[in-house]
Amino acid sequence: MHVPMALAASFLALIFAGILTWWVKKKDRGPEKAREMSDHIKKGARTFLTQEFKYLSVVVVIISITLFYFINPQTALTFVFGAFLSSLAGVIGMSTATSSNSRTSEAVKDSLGEGLSVAFSSGTVMGMSVVGFGLLGIAVFYFLFPDPEILFGFAFGASTVALFARVGGGIYTKTADMGADLVGKVEEDIPEDDPRNPGVVADNVGDNVGDVAAMGADLFESYVEAIVATMAIGAITMEVAGAVVFPLFIGSAGIIASIIGYFLVGGEDNLHWALNRGTFGAAVLAVVFMYLGMEYLFTEIAMGVFYSIVSGLLAGIVIGLVTEYYTASKHKPTQSIAEESTGGAATNIIAGFSTGMISTLVPMLTVSAAMLISYYFAGLYGIGIASIGMLSTLGITLATDCYGPVADNAAGIAEMAEMGQEVRERAESLDSIGNTTAAIGKGFAIGSAALASLTLFVTYTQNVGLEAVDVALTDPMIVTGLFIGALLPFVFSALTMRSVGKSASKMIDEIRRQFEEMEILSGEDKPDYSSCIAISTDSALKEMVLPGVIAILSPIVVGLLLGPEALAGMLAGNISTGFLLAVTMANAGGAWDNAKKYIEDGNYGGKGSDAHSAAVVGDTIGDPMKDTSGPSLNVLIKLVAMTALIFVPLLI
Repeated sequence: MHVPMALAASFLALIFAGILTWWVKKKDRGPEKAREMSDHIKKGARTFLTQEFKYLSVVVVIISITLFYFINPQTALTFVFGAFLSSLAGVIGMSTATSSNSRTSEAVKDSLGEGLSVAFSSGTVMGMSVVGFGLLGIAVFYFLFPDPEILFGFAFGASTVALFARVGGGIYTKTADMGADLVGKVEEDIPEDDPRNPGVVADNVGDNVGDVAAMGADLFESYVEAIVATMAIGAITMEVAGAVVFPLFIGSAGIIASIIGYFLVGGEDNLHWALNRGTFGAAVLAVVFMYLGMEYLFTEIAMGVFYSIVSGLLAGIVIGLVTEYYTASKHKPTQSIAEESTGGAATNIIAGFSTGMISTLVPMLTVSAAMLISYYFAGLYGIGIASIGMLSTLGITLATDCYGPVADNAAGIAEMAEMGQEVRERAESLDSIGNTTAAIGKGFAIGSAALASLTLFVTYTQNVGLEAVDVALTDPMIVTGLFIGALLPFVFSALTMRSVGKSASKMIDEIRRQFEEMEILSGEDKPDYSSCIAISTDSALKEMVLPGVIAILSPIVVGLLLGPEALAGMLAGNISTGFLLAVTMANAGGAWDNAKKYIEDGNYGGKGSDAHSAAVVGDTIGDPMKDTSGPSLNVLIKLVAMTALIFVPLLI
């Protein structure tokens, strides 16, 4: 019953995504200039993904051959399909997003509500594709190979795609964004999204490859890993019938709740509440469905498991709300950064970074509480169930996040196509909510990554049978691994931050060259968008290789050289510092960004003031933190744990 239910729910999600894609593409694409700019963005995004998949296919072939010979053929097969379905979900989601941007800017001519409907429907295609393909792959392969450990290959494939999507997409988007802003807005003093800026198309492409495709791959990975690892824990620690397959029921119930939640989104009186109504409604429905499922379908599973589900769901909501508090311009933390900007760039940076650091307190306590509560009620199995609970309504939470880049592109196209002040202002109001939903989405992604990683860690210790973990502080091998794991997120972040800096320098030089050698500002010459897209693409693909290699090889090297105990310590250190560092960077970057926007709205002197100049510096520093290094750490902490699980047979 469980596998057919999961198959039915996954097909329902994919059919719903197909219907929404058809509905969106029926909408008017807008005037010719808007269609032209939209086509530039779509072409640039497709070019990047095509090149990225060439690199990725080589990695997939190498790893699949390794798994085939050193682990088993079934794991190699599931690995390939995990990578394929994750990539397919990303392609579908990004294709819909790049087809929706001009349609959204055209739709806001009628009303804000219509624009919201188009943009959110596009985001829902991404959300439903992720949960649909994720649950479909798990259900099919569990039917073929009824051994949860074989499914680790499927999750490992998703992890591999997520790593390169996050790192490559993050480097791309910040390369383009920083180049376009520093030369266009600061040096040439032209508006944001001005079509005369050579980097403006690459910047809009970056929104899609960094915040749609990459976010989708990141959460596809979390979703799949949480379900697969919990199934494995159920097989190892639970003697209750149905424990192994109950995660499939949670995923099915979450999909249905998310689809119903979609229809709760709408209206234009309060855009923020219009989006939250769907998210919160889906969460409530998911709890109801899961309770009924516990009561009538899986009565042999104790109610403690239900409490674990609720703890995970509540943890996700709390982390999202806390992220909003620390990053939204309507709240005190971001406003205080804007106020500190009146003292110059140094005080702005101090205020922003300290905000990011203090913002780790509640998320860490929340994840810890969810872990303790779930463990109290359902043991190790409960920790896994809590992670699935947090991700159960991913179909709509991801939709809310992917709505943001579509709204951002719509505002840009409204400016580039000169669609009028009213259209631009309406699109910007959608975009402003998108900035907040993007920050919440990053917080949710980090929180879910932490719980999913803890689930993988528990699964690893169970597979290896490490009793030494209980006395970790007295075992020098475990402590050594702990230090190595704690170090890894800092090295990884340094590499990705430096990559953005190097790539942005190339972009800045190219944009400056075009302004100097061509009559762009007068309108006599058209900017060469393609050269900027090429720089972002080439730089991102080259710079993503080293961080990717380190992430995949480091747990294998530690495990083989120092043993499974040291690798357990490495996983613990990597999860703890990776989670805290990711929250710090994501929230500091979001707060810096919105502090700048708060000043641009007319506070503390507005645009052109000394405070604004200081805020621009802080925002520029925060860009790679919130959109490259921070989100990439989500993948790092999961991929290291998953690699350890996959190669456990080699270690013992």
